[in-house]
Order: sequence, then C-alpha cells, then structure tokens
Amino acid sequence: MNQPVGAAGKIARAFIDSKLTPLIIIASILLGMAAVYVLPREEEPQIIVPMVDIFVGMPGASPKEVEERVTKPMEKLLWEIPGVEYVYSTSSPGMSMVIVRFFVGEDEEEAIVRLQSKLTANYDLIPKGVSPPLVKPRYIDDVPILALSFWGDEVDHYTLRRVVAEVEDLVKREDDVSTTSIIGGYRRQVQVLLDPVRMAAFSLDPGIISNALKAANQESKTRGNPGPHGWIYKRCR
Repeated sequence: MNQPVGAAGKIARAFIDSKLTPLIIIASILLGMAAVYVLPREEEPQIIVPMVDIFVGMPGASPKEVEERVTKPMEKLLWEIPGVEYVYSTSSPGMSMVIVRFFVGEDEEEAIVRLQSKLTANYDLIPKGVSPPLVKPRYIDDVPILALSFWGDEVDHYTLRRVVAEVEDLVKREDDVSTTSIIGGYRRQVQVLLDPVRMAAFSLDPGIISNALKAANQESKTRGNPGPHGWIYKRCR
C-alpha cells in the first residue's frame, strides 16, 4: 500500500524523473562560479565605526585625582553627544585617556565635529592645571601588527622607557613600518622649585615663571633637536 506523498515529495519526484535536472544543476554551479568571480571581495572590508582618542594631561596628579577631576566629568560630557555607543577611560599618573566609540555607520566627519564642538563649548569647565583635550581620531586600519614587551627586575621605569625609545627609532627605519607608539612607563619630568626671595628681587610671580617655562618648552620642541620623547630640557638659574 502506497503512502500519500506531500508537496515536497511530489517536487522531489518531479526532479528525479525530469531530464532537465542535470541541466539545472549545471546551470546552478555555473551561476555560483560566476558570482564568486564577478562580485567584489575584500579581505578586510571597510566598516565605518568612528572612534576617537582623547588625551588630557594633569601633571603631578595621582590616578585617583585624575579620575575624579578629569576623567569622570569628561565622560559625562561625552555621553551627551548623539551617536555615542561606548566610552572607555583610563586614568594614570598625570594623564587621562578616553576612547569614544560611535555607532556603526555613523558619519565619521560629523561625529568628530560633534565631539570637538562639545569639548570646545565646555573649555571653561577645565580645572586649573589641566591641559586642553587632545583629540586623535582612530581609523579601521590603525591596528597593531606587532607588540613588543620590555621588562627588567633591576631597571626602573624611566630607564626602561629610554631603552624602548631607542628600539622604536630602529624600528621606524625599517621598510613598510607605518606608525609606532610606546605604552607604559613615565616620561621624563623636571621639577622646578621657586625661591620666594629671588622672585621678589626680580618682581616675578609663579604665573609669569610658569608661562616662561611653557614658552621655552614649546620653542625647544619646534627649534631644537628633540630627545627620545620630543622634549629638550634646560637648566635655568
């Protein structure tokens, strides 16, 4: 006794008994091969995901102070920008870094303009002693290919960073190297102690001396031969 056959069975029986089935299979294979050949392909497709790094300096501050006075207030402002999906932050001694990621498909230029406008409109909220935000857009191709870690049991952070800076100079000379960056360690710092008696003798105040030191540093970076970190340090009396 034959069991009733459904719609799927009738279609399958029709293809089994049909002489056109081999032709349909061959045509399907040819169409698939043509699609593979004609359709554009890319190993790393360019997906638009606007990302921006924001750096703010607060020299001499501890990570907790940077977190409370710089990082958290800046995060609140960045969340107010339309199109922001995530905000990541890192607070380190004297430095705050915030990574802002927008939704996939957001226009990159418009996203950066909105972010810049938000930060510029709130410059008056920057605490004293904090540098203006440095904005650096990220791109989909900015991915590290090689990461090198340096460590030493009997080497301090400053010496280790100087060694890494020398290695970075050698790596930059290699062909096909795009960009390099150093992460970790403390940069060289100069502590200036003011003498109130000598300041009074020359009719100076801390603000004037601070502006003079900033101008000297800027002039050294633009006109002098920078050291491993792009700075020249002068000893002043």
